[in-house]
Amino acid sequence: MDATRLEQQIDFLREVDILKQVQRKSFVSGSRRFENSAEHSWHVALMALVLSEHAAPPGIDVGRVIKMLLVHDLVEIDAGDTLFYAEAEAHRLQKERELAAAERLFGLLPMPEGRDLRALWDEFEARESAEAKFAAAVDRLQPILLNFMSEGAAWRRYAVTAPEVYAKNRHIADASPELWAFAEQLIDEAVRRGYLKQQI
Repeated sequence: MDATRLEQQIDFLREVDILKQVQRKSFVSGSRRFENSAEHSWHVALMALVLSEHAAPPGIDVGRVIKMLLVHDLVEIDAGDTLFYAEAEAHRLQKERELAAAERLFGLLPMPEGRDLRALWDEFEARESAEAKFAAAVDRLQPILLNFMSEGAAWRRYAVTAPEVYAKNRHIADASPELWAFAEQLIDEAVRRGYLKQQI
């Protein structure tokens, strides 16, 4: 056994446990507790497994999607979470922090493992492959679902409007017209119930 390799892997696993401490901007359903990024990663990976039959085109590599979703938010250990509906400048700065975090975190692992996980993270960020598009779709569907189940708690807290939710999440349709149709129904119903405002 290569003790050095094992030590590097264990060091990485110790470091990524910090993801459990990173608060997101969505609330856990049935409570007013913020979801943490590790919970989010688990939930979207499970969503990808359960909902993969709705991917377009069919026949995507679900295992690859799940791997992407398990690593996609690790960079938040260093970069933190930014509100999805924040201004463009906030997202530009977040991207810079995430790139630096990716270098550090995936660099903790031995090769080729670190390089391979970094490639999965880069693929998710690029959103070009069918797998990355589907991973991004469930990553966006999950907060819509949580917001609906928490009666719009985060939407109301951050004064998010229905047009913003539609505009920022429309890319779900690129990976699954069926999941986007479902998301549209949730958004419409959220407006009808008063969970989400049409305008400020």
